[in-house]
Parts: sequence; C-alpha cells; structure tokens
Amino acid sequence: MANQRMTQTQLVRSLAESCEVNNKAARGFLDNLASLAIAEVKKNGVFVLPGIGRLVRVDRKARTGRNPATGESIKIPAKKVVKFRVAKAAKDAIVPPKKTK
Repeated sequence: MANQRMTQTQLVRSLAESCEVNNKAARGFLDNLASLAIAEVKKNGVFVLPGIGRLVRVDRKARTGRNPATGESIKIPAKKVVKFRVAKAAKDAIVPPKKTK
C-alpha cells in the first residue's frame, strides 16, 4: 500500500490524543485556527505559524503573457494571491540541507 496523506479526521484524533482533549475540542481548535489565519491574512497580509511557516498575501503586478497555442500576446491583470512560505526550521527538518565542504 502506498503512503497516504493524513485525513482531517486522523489529524483531529491525533491532536485530541496528544493534547488529552476530546475530538470535539480538537476539531474546534482546528476550525478556529483556520478562521483566525484567514482573518489575519485579510487584515494584515500575513499569518505566522511558529516553527511551520507563514501565510502571506502578495500583490502580483500586471504583465504581458503569451498564448502558447497561438503565440499571441495577452495582458494579464494585476491580482492578489496567497502564498505559504515554509519556515527554515521545518524545511531543514524535512529535507536536511546539503553539507558543503
């Protein structure tokens, strides 16, 4: 069987066990964390999860693109996007940096 990602239910159960609370409290925590993250990014443009990373709102500038099928130039309007930037500690723990000599 291939590696499968953790489902939301499994995450809630794991949180509940490790924090010694019931599943309802753990689910409430996750829901509130998600709501708080969204509200904070809307308000301040950034939400930090210490040790994991940060959600950041980024303004993309308008630019000229090219239709790959026809080669025709098209204008791409400016827009706001949300990116997740992984913390260095988390990145290094998951993929250790190469040692340089």
